Amino acid sequence: MPRDADELLDLLDLETIDDDLFRGAQMPTTRPVVFGGQVAAQALVAGSRTVEPAYAVHSLHSYFLQPGDPSVPTIYDVENLRDGRSFLTRRVIAQQHGRPIYAQTLNFHKSEAGYEHQEPMPDVPSPDDARPVGRRARGEEHADQWDVAEIRRVDALEDDPARPARQRVWMRVSSPLPDDPFWHTAAFTYLSDMTLTGAALSAHGLSFASGEVFVASLDHTIWFHRPFRADDWWLYDQHSPAASNGRGLVLARVFAREGTLVASVAQEAVMRKVRA
Repeated sequence: MPRDADELLDLLDLETIDDDLFRGAQMPTTRPVVFGGQVAAQALVAGSRTVEPAYAVHSLHSYFLQPGDPSVPTIYDVENLRDGRSFLTRRVIAQQHGRPIYAQTLNFHKSEAGYEHQEPMPDVPSPDDARPVGRRARGEEHADQWDVAEIRRVDALEDDPARPARQRVWMRVSSPLPDDPFWHTAAFTYLSDMTLTGAALSAHGLSFASGEVFVASLDHTIWFHRPFRADDWWLYDQHSPAASNGRGLVLARVFAREGTLVASVAQEAVMRKVRA
């Protein structure tokens, strides 16, 4: 999996097969399935290559349909659903072995002036005062999908009985990206699938490393409010309003380091107790 920004960009730079048809490569991995953030980001790149540069993606809505096979490329088939003067819509189907594994709908918008407001960023310790997590923080040499991201966990959360399931992490791409805002959007989409389910698990004293629970993403949605740099620190403020019937929902706000609300994310995932 990508170890830095250069490898991530290589992974996301799709091959054009035909009109509205693209091929996404794989990278060596020890994971048995394709990382969800990878297929989401590659689908975003595929859809974006069918629109004019004046339009930027402002939202994506998607479903993970089947586990991806990391030993074969992924084919992305883009369908044009709408071309309006202000908004464009594309649907992207990711396929392997002749079957769909992921479906994404993208909406694009031409920039315009309008009303503005936002919720304030929580008062949290800076990234310098947060706890590093992941293999890189533990000094391990083997790469996985976490290595392209630098993640620091905010451990000291104030008591909030209204939101018992939550977590906050600082995150950024671990090395510099080009200045083109598009690649920051694509890189953020890749990273946005990391850590989310941990917010739902926190209410039950569980973590990914506990080995007590099976988790798998069911869907993934992002609203892009404002451009920002994915290679600078951003706060991933996550909470889970509900878990039931073997599923957990997580909602998240994304703040740039200076306090600007730049994106919102929602994801539901399977959460099942591992049976002996």
